[in-house]
Amino acid sequence: MPQRIFITGYGIINCIGNNVAENLTSLLQSKPGTGRICHIDTLLKDELLVGEVSKTQEELFGMAGITPAEGYSRNALLGIIAAREAFSHGRMDENRELKTGLISATTVGGMDRCELFYNDFLSNNTRNAYIDSYDCADSTEKIAQLLGIYDFVTTISTACSSAANAIMLGARMIRTGRLDRVLAGGCESLTKFHLNGFNALKILDKDPCKPFDRDRAGINLGEGAAYLVLESGESLKKTGNQPMCELVGWGNACEAFHQTASSPDGVGAYAAMKKAIDLCGLEPAAIDYVNAHGTGTDNNDLSEGRAVERLFGKQMPMVSSTKPFTGHTTSAAGSIEAILSILCLQNQFILPNLNFKERIDELNFSPVEKLVTNVPVNVVMSNSFGFGGNDTSLIFKKVNADNSGNANNADNDDNADSADIADNSENAENTNFAANEE
Repeated sequence: MPQRIFITGYGIINCIGNNVAENLTSLLQSKPGTGRICHIDTLLKDELLVGEVSKTQEELFGMAGITPAEGYSRNALLGIIAAREAFSHGRMDENRELKTGLISATTVGGMDRCELFYNDFLSNNTRNAYIDSYDCADSTEKIAQLLGIYDFVTTISTACSSAANAIMLGARMIRTGRLDRVLAGGCESLTKFHLNGFNALKILDKDPCKPFDRDRAGINLGEGAAYLVLESGESLKKTGNQPMCELVGWGNACEAFHQTASSPDGVGAYAAMKKAIDLCGLEPAAIDYVNAHGTGTDNNDLSEGRAVERLFGKQMPMVSSTKPFTGHTTSAAGSIEAILSILCLQNQFILPNLNFKERIDELNFSPVEKLVTNVPVNVVMSNSFGFGGNDTSLIFKKVNADNSGNANNADNDDNADSADIADNSENAENTNFAANEE
C-alpha cells in the first residue's frame, strides 16, 4: 500500500504576518497586508500596491538568526525564516536517521540584491557574493546548510506554481519510499524585475485587487515564504508528531497555451484539478472549499472560473482567492496558500474573497464575500497556476481523531474512505507520472 502523506509542521512569513500565528490573526480579522512600496527604490513606488513584508534587510537578518553578511539576498532570508519555523514545528532536528529532503521553489532567486550591485560588478568586481546569489538554487542551498538537510536537496522553478510543485514532488518522493519526510515550499522577494515585468504586461492593479469581480483590473504583487513538513505514516511512528492534516491529492498539467495566458476554457486548470481528485479517489462534491489561484486578471479569473464550473457542476463548493490578503507572491504562492488552506481545516472557517462586488457575467458562481466561521471544513483544494500553463492543484483532508490521530495507527487506518484513497492513488499515481514526465 502506498505511503500516506501527513502535514506535521509549517512556517510562513508574508505581508499579513511574520509567522503562522500572526497570519491566523490577520485572516480572522479579514485584514489585508497590501500597501505602498517601502523597501524598493523604484519610480513605481507611489503608483502600485504590493504585499511587502514590513521588515528591513537588517531586521530580517535578526529574525533569521544570522549575522549580517554579503551574499544573503532578501529572498534567502525570507526562506530561512519560514523554513526554520516549519523545521522547529515539525521537530525535524530530531530523528536524524530518517531520510529527509528539502524541496524549495523560487523564480527570481537573489535578483533583489543582484540588481542593486550589477553595475558595481561590471566596473569594480567587488560585490561578487551578491552576483553569485542570483542563482535560484542559492536560497535552497543556504536553507539546507543552516538546517543540516543533506539527503536530498533540489529547487523548483515553474513560475507561480513553483511552491505547489515543490510540495507535490515531496509527496511523490515519500510515496515512492525515496524519503521519509520532506521540508517543501517556496520563497520569493519583490524586485524591480518583478514590478517592471508585470507592469509591462499591463496586468497590475493600482488599487486593491479584486479577483473574480466583473471589474477586476489585475494583480497586486507580494512577497514571502512558506514551508510545510511532509511525513509518511512510518515516519510518524518514529517522530511521534501529531498530523495536522493529510495531503491526499495532487495534480499537475502543462497546457502550454501561451507564455503568460491561460486558455479561455481553462483546459489546464481543469486537468490539474481533475488529476488531484482522481488521485485521492474523492468525488468533486467532497471538496468543501477551493482556495483559487484567483489573481484578479481578466484572463485568469474567467479561465479558472470556467474550469471550476466544469469540474463541480451544480455541486459548487465555496470558492475564494486569498491574494487580496497577501498579494500575488508568485513562486511562493503555492505554499503560502496551502498553509492558509490548512488553517481553514484546523479552525473550521472559509476565507473571504476581499474586495468582491459583482459576479463575472460569464460565470454562474460568486466567491465567498465574508469570513464564514463554524462551518464543517473537511477537504480543501488549493490551486496554483503558472506562466506557460503549468497548473497544479493540491488537496488537503482533515485528519479524523478516531483514525489517524496518533502515530501508531496513522498508516493502518481501517476507515473505508481512507482505504479508497490508498487504493485509487496507486493507479492514479501511475497515470500522473506518465502524463507529467513529458
